[in-house]
Amino acid sequence: MSSVLRTWFAKSDVFSYNVVLRDHWIAQQASKLQAGTKLLDVGAGSCPYRTLFSHCEYRSQDLRPLQSEQLRFGGYGHIDYVSDLAAIPVPENSFDAVLCTEVLEHHPEPIKVVHELARIVRPGGTLILTAPLGSGIHQEPYHFYGGYTPWWYERFLTAAGFEEITIEPNQGSLRFFSQESLRFIRSTSPFGSAIPIWTRVWWLPIWIVLLPVLGVIIPVSCTWLDRFDRERRFTVGYHVTARRARST
Repeated sequence: MSSVLRTWFAKSDVFSYNVVLRDHWIAQQASKLQAGTKLLDVGAGSCPYRTLFSHCEYRSQDLRPLQSEQLRFGGYGHIDYVSDLAAIPVPENSFDAVLCTEVLEHHPEPIKVVHELARIVRPGGTLILTAPLGSGIHQEPYHFYGGYTPWWYERFLTAAGFEEITIEPNQGSLRFFSQESLRFIRSTSPFGSAIPIWTRVWWLPIWIVLLPVLGVIIPVSCTWLDRFDRERRFTVGYHVTARRARST
């Protein structure tokens, strides 16, 4: 596959909707923050959202335990605070907003983490949070939880001192199924090194027949049909915002 085609697939909300729509949502949240907002990006990794928050006083935090190839852009960005996520070396109420994207599943004590986020954001400040509901193992061995439900956010963010909690699924069940359809096609490609040579002989014609169905028809159909999914019990994850309760 050419680099141009790979780039198109990566940016398409049909064939790579999870990351594309999450990035779009985070851009929307960034646009709502006033210029000069003091923001900390926790578990920032390669700092993919730094430019979205260029109008803010952007700072980053990460423990930096991963190898470069495990990160989205092949290496860590500039990290201002190298620390455990549950013990960030800043005073209370240091930031107006905190960004935490796809990080909670990688910390052994996520409840402790949300209490730490509440500690460092000022009363009335904003939390911008995403995490999966279900995901395959990644960034191992630092992957401890499969995902978080809306009731997890409601219970533990409230207990940590957050209010005005909004929870939005990153699309519904049909989009989730389309993702797994594409995953099947990619992971069973007869051109991949994981498939033994003797297996490729009989699997190749079957894979070619399935390719347009699982690789195109199902993803495109699911993109259209997903609007009719009202329950959305299967989704890749949730987009969450909350406000730190003001002191009374």
